[in-house]
Amino acid sequence: MTMTWQEFGALIALASAMTFTPGPNTALSTALAANHGFKHALRFICAVPAGWAILLTLCASGVGAMILAAPNLQLGFKWVGAIYLLWLAWRLAQVKKLKEAESAMFELGFWKGTALQLVNFKAWMLALTIASGWIVGHADAISRFFWVLPILLFFALFSNLMYALLGSMLRTWMALGSRLLWFNRFMSALLVSTAFWTINL
Repeated sequence: MTMTWQEFGALIALASAMTFTPGPNTALSTALAANHGFKHALRFICAVPAGWAILLTLCASGVGAMILAAPNLQLGFKWVGAIYLLWLAWRLAQVKKLKEAESAMFELGFWKGTALQLVNFKAWMLALTIASGWIVGHADAISRFFWVLPILLFFALFSNLMYALLGSMLRTWMALGSRLLWFNRFMSALLVSTAFWTINL
């Protein structure tokens, strides 16, 4: 093992805190499973670790630091990510019944899910924190990268699977009355708040 047990424990703690606390990915995993079913949500769930692999690779290679060093580029990432989240929130808020969701009013597959990670400034900041704290600057940086990457991918996948499972369990209950509408509007509000929080980072 190329890192101390203290470093390893700190990495696990950070990964747990950042992936299991509510955020845009977990909100979308829950919403997709609730609206389309667990199987449908798997495409987005798999996109999250795929996007994270790209982010960590870019940050470990120095690209993340370059973005932070360029204020205009940093601002551009923030706005693109925020606008994307607002667009997703608006589409989700329109779905009132399960049959509307199933007619593709709200879709978010693998490629769009991966793109979301790349314009998620919060994800960039976390990837940069992990790269600078656990990988960059160490003599065994390459070896550390291949230790850290699977850990982050596991947490990114597992946390979103758990939230999607919760969403799918609520699917039958939300089919009654206007429950799905209010659920979708609540999840949309979470996405909107995340978008504005991202801009103010």
